[in-house]
Amino acid sequence: MSKISVIGSGSWGTALAVLLSKNGHNVILWSRVKEKAKKIAEDKENKEYLPGIILSDNINVTYRDSDILKSNMIILAVPSKAVRETTKKFLPYLLENQIIVNVAKGIEEGSLLRLSQVIKETAPFCRVGVLSGPSHAEEVGKGMVAACVAASESIEVAEEIQRMFMNPTFRVYTNTDIIGVEIGGALKNLIALAAGISDGVGFGDNSKAALMTRGIVEISRLGVAMGGKAETFSGLSGIGDLIVTCTSKHSRNRMAGILLGKGMSLEETLKEVHMVVEGVNTAKAAYDLSVKYNVNMPITKEIYDVLFFGQDTKQAVVNLMTRDKTAEYKVEDAIKIIK
Repeated sequence: MSKISVIGSGSWGTALAVLLSKNGHNVILWSRVKEKAKKIAEDKENKEYLPGIILSDNINVTYRDSDILKSNMIILAVPSKAVRETTKKFLPYLLENQIIVNVAKGIEEGSLLRLSQVIKETAPFCRVGVLSGPSHAEEVGKGMVAACVAASESIEVAEEIQRMFMNPTFRVYTNTDIIGVEIGGALKNLIALAAGISDGVGFGDNSKAALMTRGIVEISRLGVAMGGKAETFSGLSGIGDLIVTCTSKHSRNRMAGILLGKGMSLEETLKEVHMVVEGVNTAKAAYDLSVKYNVNMPITKEIYDVLFFGQDTKQAVVNLMTRDKTAEYKVEDAIKIIK
């Protein structure tokens, strides 16, 4: 039986704590707000972010940083923009060669680093992996069947994450292409915003299918340019995560897109959704990466303009539909895929 600490008591952190407790581990669920930690502990339920899911006795909810000491594994379940700050906060309690598993999906704005790179830069004495894929907290918390990918540069780290998380309702595959897995997980949120905008404006299934299909092309172009493997984007952390995030009622990115498509401002949208919308946090970084690597990403550019420059959502669709004629795949794209 292992001690696993989950840092972050949002919906996903809570769902993973529940899953790990069912696997027989002793789980520390950390919340940065003392009152929230006490409330969750008293209720045996996270009524704010994951209502209806009862926490078992082997989940210890805490706000004290030192309670994560001597953990076999650390799960970092905080928003992408808080990864660096949170890792720094816990540095005094991290151990040499301890595995840190990041489960947020995003890119750090400014540095344009993947989140595993942020963690490695901040805690270089630890080993880093990520868990990604199509997995809404609401369903995982209820024990509904799901499959994810454990990725790390080290196959040993990926396999250890797989061992800790996997059970009959939560299948975990390993992958050493951590670049591809992280880029797929981060950028699908932007495409989900676009899919939500399409729904909010009143377009149909055809337009959403086109956005999703062309979206995965954009994601894979950038991922390959950054050193990822093309095949990763046809897997769970690529097309799998894209499908669920663009279509599910649980997707906060899709919901944010719907509200934007109906005419709400970004400020009104974020207030209405109430939870972190990672697609918004990632938008500027994704656009900056497309410029840095000279990758053509028209959907990303339009979403960036909608979010930060007041671009009309319907005009964004017009811009996409009236671009210059082109082939579905260019020769250089095909060569990259074959390689």
